[in-house]
Amino acid sequence: MYNRIILIGRLTRDPELRYVPNGAPVASFTLAVDRPFRDQQGNRETDFIDIVAWRKLAEQVSQYMTKGRMVAVEGRLQIRSYETQDGQRRKVAEVVADGIRFLDRGDRARAAAAPAPADTGMGDEPAQGGQDEDVPF
Repeated sequence: MYNRIILIGRLTRDPELRYVPNGAPVASFTLAVDRPFRDQQGNRETDFIDIVAWRKLAEQVSQYMTKGRMVAVEGRLQIRSYETQDGQRRKVAEVVADGIRFLDRGDRARAAAAPAPADTGMGDEPAQGGQDEDVPF
């Protein structure tokens, strides 16, 4: 069996970094990905796909990625379910990223204030994250 996804799109918001109870960092963001075809009116539709990154990749994502940046995300599709506080079952589809590649230069003002991504090993090579088998969900 094989579960691999590669997406190219723009961040719809700045990544949100949080820590799970065992201390592992997790970053989440949404990627806007245009469909490769146009509708009957000639417009492109866009899919908004939830992305999750863990550990070192999560920290790098929260430090260097901002709303509007174009990135390539490589990972796997994960479908999980949970129960709301009122007892309803919900399903969530998201991509668990294990590599992210920056495809644009980003904001020059932010770049001047922080080290360049190439200095962190994130230049032309995708950033790598760890496995999440020890995560409780």
